[in-house]
Amino acid sequence: MLQSRYLSRRVSWVAHSSRGELATSRAISESDWKVFRRIHPIALERFCQQVLADVERTAADTQQTSHERYLALYELMRRRDKELADAFDDLRRSTAIERLAGMLFHGLVTDEEMNRFSAEIRETCGSYLGIGR
Repeated sequence: MLQSRYLSRRVSWVAHSSRGELATSRAISESDWKVFRRIHPIALERFCQQVLADVERTAADTQQTSHERYLALYELMRRRDKELADAFDDLRRSTAIERLAGMLFHGLVTDEEMNRFSAEIRETCGSYLGIGR
């Protein structure tokens, strides 16, 4: 997992308003959107590498039967597919902050990459992750 100050406190990254919607569902600036679009495929590749490493470890676990490994792999892929969807699907400017927070939660974005974003985006993502509270 990548080292990042955004992972120093792993808490639920979803901040809900009183209506149960994400608290910051607004479009980001054009410059932040351009940064996000460059980082998105890199973070997706990192996520997939993590999943494949988990698959290899699970499949190689000789302490379990083949069926147990199969079931573990099935559950792993089901869970990780949901995580992938939460962090990477529905790619729009209005959802970019939530997607970026998801990527940070999973340790997929470096501090150097985060520093390319505006201070507003960094602070908003930090508040999603409970940093600075």
